[in-house]
Amino acid sequence: MATTTITRTRGAATAVVWTLSILCAAMFLFAGGSKLAGQAEMVQVYETIGLGQWFRYLTGIIEVTGAALLLVPSLAFYGAAALAVTMVGAIIAHLFVIGGNPLVPIVLLAATSTIAYLRRPDLSNS
Repeated sequence: MATTTITRTRGAATAVVWTLSILCAAMFLFAGGSKLAGQAEMVQVYETIGLGQWFRYLTGIIEVTGAALLLVPSLAFYGAAALAVTMVGAIIAHLFVIGGNPLVPIVLLAATSTIAYLRRPDLSNS
Protein backbone atom coordinates (compact mmCIF):
# COMPACT_ATOMS: atom_id res chain seq x y z
CA MET A 1 0.00 0.00 0.00
CA ALA A 2 2.77 2.47 0.91
CA THR A 3 4.60 1.75 -2.33
CA THR A 4 1.46 2.45 -4.35
CA THR A 5 1.00 5.80 -2.58
CA ILE A 6 4.62 6.79 -3.21
CA THR A 7 4.32 5.80 -6.88
CA ARG A 8 1.13 7.85 -7.30
CA THR A 9 2.74 10.84 -5.59
CA ARG A 10 5.80 10.64 -7.84
CA GLY A 11 3.58 10.26 -10.89
CA ALA A 12 1.53 13.31 -9.92
CA ALA A 13 4.67 15.37 -9.27
CA THR A 14 6.07 14.31 -12.63
CA ALA A 15 2.86 15.35 -14.39
CA VAL A 16 2.85 18.70 -12.57
CA VAL A 17 6.48 19.49 -13.32
CA TRP A 18 6.16 18.57 -17.02
CA THR A 19 2.95 20.55 -17.42
CA LEU A 20 4.46 23.62 -15.74
CA SER A 21 7.70 23.22 -17.69
CA ILE A 22 5.99 23.06 -21.07
CA LEU A 23 3.66 25.98 -20.33
CA CYS A 24 6.46 28.14 -18.92
CA ALA A 25 8.80 27.22 -21.76
CA ALA A 26 6.19 28.38 -24.26
CA MET A 27 5.56 31.63 -22.38
CA PHE A 28 9.26 32.44 -21.97
CA LEU A 29 10.11 31.47 -25.55
CA PHE A 30 7.44 33.87 -26.80
CA ALA A 31 8.41 36.67 -24.39
CA GLY A 32 12.14 36.28 -24.91
CA GLY A 33 11.71 35.98 -28.66
CA SER A 34 9.74 39.22 -28.80
CA LYS A 35 12.51 40.97 -26.86
CA LEU A 36 15.22 39.62 -29.16
CA ALA A 37 13.19 40.43 -32.27
CA GLY A 38 12.93 44.06 -31.18
CA GLN A 39 9.15 44.20 -30.99
CA ALA A 40 8.22 47.89 -30.63
CA GLU A 41 6.38 47.37 -27.34
CA MET A 42 9.43 45.66 -25.80
CA VAL A 43 11.76 48.40 -27.03
CA GLN A 44 9.49 50.98 -25.38
CA VAL A 45 9.29 49.04 -22.09
CA TYR A 46 13.07 48.82 -21.85
CA GLU A 47 13.39 52.48 -22.81
CA THR A 48 11.13 53.26 -19.84
CA ILE A 49 13.22 51.04 -17.55
CA GLY A 50 16.19 53.18 -18.51
CA LEU A 51 19.02 50.64 -18.48
CA GLY A 52 19.45 50.61 -22.23
CA GLN A 53 18.52 48.18 -24.97
CA TRP A 54 21.39 45.84 -24.03
CA PHE A 55 19.27 44.90 -21.00
CA ARG A 56 16.40 43.89 -23.31
CA TYR A 57 18.75 41.59 -25.22
CA LEU A 58 20.14 40.13 -21.98
CA THR A 59 16.65 39.48 -20.64
CA GLY A 60 15.60 37.93 -23.95
CA ILE A 61 18.62 35.62 -23.98
CA ILE A 62 17.94 34.55 -20.38
CA GLU A 63 14.29 33.87 -21.19
CA VAL A 64 14.92 31.90 -24.39
CA THR A 65 17.79 29.92 -22.87
CA GLY A 66 15.81 29.28 -19.69
CA ALA A 67 12.84 28.08 -21.75
CA ALA A 68 15.05 25.54 -23.51
CA LEU A 69 16.58 24.39 -20.21
CA LEU A 70 13.13 23.80 -18.71
CA LEU A 71 12.60 21.01 -21.23
CA VAL A 72 15.78 19.11 -20.27
CA PRO A 73 15.15 17.42 -16.90
CA SER A 74 18.81 17.44 -15.82
CA LEU A 75 19.08 21.18 -16.56
CA ALA A 76 15.54 22.33 -15.69
CA PHE A 77 16.53 23.38 -12.16
CA TYR A 78 19.08 25.85 -13.51
CA GLY A 79 16.73 27.25 -16.13
CA ALA A 80 13.92 27.60 -13.61
CA ALA A 81 16.20 29.30 -11.08
CA ALA A 82 17.44 31.82 -13.67
CA LEU A 83 13.88 32.53 -14.80
CA ALA A 84 12.65 32.91 -11.21
CA VAL A 85 15.32 35.54 -10.54
CA THR A 86 14.34 37.26 -13.79
CA MET A 87 10.69 37.32 -12.65
CA VAL A 88 11.68 38.92 -9.34
CA GLY A 89 13.24 41.69 -11.42
CA ALA A 90 10.12 41.92 -13.58
CA ILE A 91 7.91 42.27 -10.51
CA ILE A 92 10.12 45.03 -9.13
CA ALA A 93 10.10 46.79 -12.53
CA HIS A 94 6.30 46.62 -12.68
CA LEU A 95 5.86 47.90 -9.14
CA PHE A 96 8.40 50.72 -9.17
CA VAL A 97 9.32 51.70 -12.73
CA ILE A 98 6.99 50.80 -15.59
CA GLY A 99 3.72 50.37 -13.72
CA GLY A 100 1.01 47.99 -14.75
CA ASN A 101 -0.20 44.82 -13.15
CA PRO A 102 2.58 42.45 -11.98
CA LEU A 103 0.22 39.43 -11.91
CA VAL A 104 1.82 37.59 -14.86
CA PRO A 105 5.37 37.80 -13.47
CA ILE A 106 4.06 36.76 -10.04
CA VAL A 107 2.38 33.67 -11.52
CA LEU A 108 5.50 32.87 -13.56
CA LEU A 109 7.64 33.29 -10.43
CA ALA A 110 5.43 30.78 -8.60
CA ALA A 111 5.58 28.35 -11.53
CA THR A 112 9.35 28.58 -12.04
CA SER A 113 9.95 28.30 -8.30
CA THR A 114 7.83 25.15 -8.23
CA ILE A 115 9.77 23.71 -11.16
CA ALA A 116 13.08 24.55 -9.47
CA TYR A 117 11.92 22.85 -6.27
CA LEU A 118 10.69 19.73 -8.03
CA ARG A 119 13.79 19.50 -10.27
CA ARG A 120 16.32 20.40 -7.57
CA PRO A 121 19.52 18.34 -7.66
CA ASP A 122 19.76 15.44 -5.22
CA LEU A 123 22.84 16.31 -3.20
CA SER A 124 22.53 13.33 -0.83
CA ASN A 125 24.28 11.05 -3.35
CA SER A 126 27.35 13.29 -3.62
